[in-house]
Amino acid sequence: MTARAKLRGHDIECVEGQWIYSDLSEPTVNNERDCNYCGLENTLKGHDGCLGTLPGIMNACCGHGQTNEAYLQFWNGDCVRGYDAISLIAILKQVEVD
Repeated sequence: MTARAKLRGHDIECVEGQWIYSDLSEPTVNNERDCNYCGLENTLKGHDGCLGTLPGIMNACCGHGQTNEAYLQFWNGDCVRGYDAISLIAILKQVEVD
C-alpha cells in the first residue's frame, strides 16, 4: 500500500521512503510548488500566498481548497479550524499589516 497525502493542494505519495508529487513523480523536498487551489506561491516570509501576513497569527493555512484543512493558530496556542478559520482569514486580510 502506498502512503498518500496532499501538499499545498497537490497529491503526493511516498515511494521507496521518499515523498514525491504524484503527477510528475518529482521529489517534494526542496521543490515547493505554488498552491494548487489559488495558484499563488509562498510569500518571502513563507506564508501562503493568498494569506500573506495575518495580524496576531502565529501559523495559518488556507486549506488549499479543502475547508476542513484550513486553520489559524494564535500566539497563545489557541486554534480555529475549518469554516471558522476561512471566515476569520477573510476578516484579518482586510486589516493592514506592516
